[in-house]
Amino acid sequence: MILIVGGTGALGSATTEKLLAQRKSARIMTRTPDKAQALEDLGADVVQGDLRDKPSLIKACQDVDTVLASAHSIMGSGSEASKYIDDQGHRWLIDAAKASGVKHFVYVSAHGAAPDNPSNFFRIKYKIEQYLRNSGLSFTILRPTAFMESHAYMLIGQPILETGKVTLFGKGENPRNFVAATDVAHFAVMMLLKPEGSGELLEIGGPENLTNMQVVRLYEGVAGRKAKVSHVPLGMLRLISPLAGPFNPGLSQVMATSIWHDTSDQTFNMSAMLQQYPMTLTRLADWIQTYHSTELLPAGV
Repeated sequence: MILIVGGTGALGSATTEKLLAQRKSARIMTRTPDKAQALEDLGADVVQGDLRDKPSLIKACQDVDTVLASAHSIMGSGSEASKYIDDQGHRWLIDAAKASGVKHFVYVSAHGAAPDNPSNFFRIKYKIEQYLRNSGLSFTILRPTAFMESHAYMLIGQPILETGKVTLFGKGENPRNFVAATDVAHFAVMMLLKPEGSGELLEIGGPENLTNMQVVRLYEGVAGRKAKVSHVPLGMLRLISPLAGPFNPGLSQVMATSIWHDTSDQTFNMSAMLQQYPMTLTRLADWIQTYHSTELLPAGV
């Protein structure tokens, strides 16, 4: 049995669908089982659980051989803040997996995870990587770049399609890498089903590097109209981000991440990875054309 934590997100859903298509047993842990009805209809076992609830994690891990941890809460505040979900919750999940005899743990981190990243979210991701490495569990770490579902669609495309307007944090002229959740799911399934090996760290990205403004232009093409683009200057982001931390840690993290995205090298080259694991990656323009309807687009990662 393979447990998917975060199974109703874009990555979790895509991974679950691929596993079920290969006739593998998949269990989804979610706070809201109703959201997993479509996957349950496909054959997934759905259990209610919460990364803030230790007993539910132990229950979800029963009779499980492998775990994929793909949940996150970068925008969360209050009881859903990163310190409870991305940090404490994932440490509890790793502990529950070890106590339950899980054989392999696949952790979805993030490209840029480091102890000195300016965004707390990426520092937490690195912290959990180290906790997993020291847990004694067999493990794989995935570090995807920015998901198209959230960074391209939710933050840029959706506002343009719904209102004709979008607000960008920073200038939006710095090239960055976007990856489709289905492509990351390809690697997730590969690692979940790998018969042996531990300690691999896979940096995963899409086939091209685009600026946020180029993403705006792509969605203008879908909308059939020019978008009204507003920018929050970097200076204002640098001022507000630390001030917002105590009151809205999610917003503070997003601002800090946006500053990092706008001011450092965010390009990524998948050539080496594709030599080792050949596949055809999804271009953002093709992804948008496939999912241009808001009804078809996944809800997030």
